[in-house]
Amino acid sequence: MSEYRCGLVAVIGRPNVGKSTLINAIMGRKVSIVTAKPQTTRHRILAVHTTETAQIIFVDTPGLHRKAGKAMNRLMNRTAANALADADLILFVSDATHWTSADDDVLKRLRKVKAPVIAVLNKVDKVRPKEKLLDTIALMSARLDFEEIVPVSALRETNLEELLSLLPPFLPESPPLFPEDMHTDRSQEFHAAEVIREKLTLMLHQELPYGLTVQVERYLDEESGITINAIIWVERDSQKGIVVGKQGSVLKKVGRAARLELKEQLGRNVHLELWVKVKSNWADNEKDLMNLGYEAP
Repeated sequence: MSEYRCGLVAVIGRPNVGKSTLINAIMGRKVSIVTAKPQTTRHRILAVHTTETAQIIFVDTPGLHRKAGKAMNRLMNRTAANALADADLILFVSDATHWTSADDDVLKRLRKVKAPVIAVLNKVDKVRPKEKLLDTIALMSARLDFEEIVPVSALRETNLEELLSLLPPFLPESPPLFPEDMHTDRSQEFHAAEVIREKLTLMLHQELPYGLTVQVERYLDEESGITINAIIWVERDSQKGIVVGKQGSVLKKVGRAARLELKEQLGRNVHLELWVKVKSNWADNEKDLMNLGYEAP
């Protein structure tokens, strides 16, 4: 009988390449929020996939940024770099439709790591004509000595079983680190804050999503339902007006969308109250970042 295997699989790539979508698709549930905007994932999030023979602990990481101007960007880069250092296996996710200089930056980091690396070519459903995929795979194999190159579509859940089957042999023999019914290391409070931030990001445009964060002040789970009080922090008074909207219209829409999603996920009635407050330049202040739940790697 083969030994049980368990280990950390870091999911790495440039911003907005589909890392969180891939993990959510593998898990069959929403572990990380997803939007079309870069910088959606800001924290290291563990997604625990348990089978009878292995426990694969995926580490969803922020995208690696070229320009780490603010303290938050530098923190996100350090978080991603630490995940690389701790990993037993690395999944390098790139977009099968095009390669960028930001992908090159990630590749440079991968050349310095000791862990084995599997290349995951995401969004293959968008490659036209289909024959072009063979050229893309050939180009990828020339870039680094990958253990495997696996074409997938996270959105359409194509070839994910094939990818999953390749992972356990790269993990150390070990008993599971988490209970088999555990899917993530993050709390319900954290997830509620992230869902609110996702709805804000989807509803607001341009640069504003990068200047806001969400902090849950109260999460009360009672028989009658769940009560959540959360603060949306912005950096300037002008941003507060945008988030609230005319006569509170934006805040109401965000609150309703977040409440409905949380109600569906939790299977409970949810009462959600949101406030918008200003904390000047919080994204460039390490102390503020720690107070708002951003961990120092």
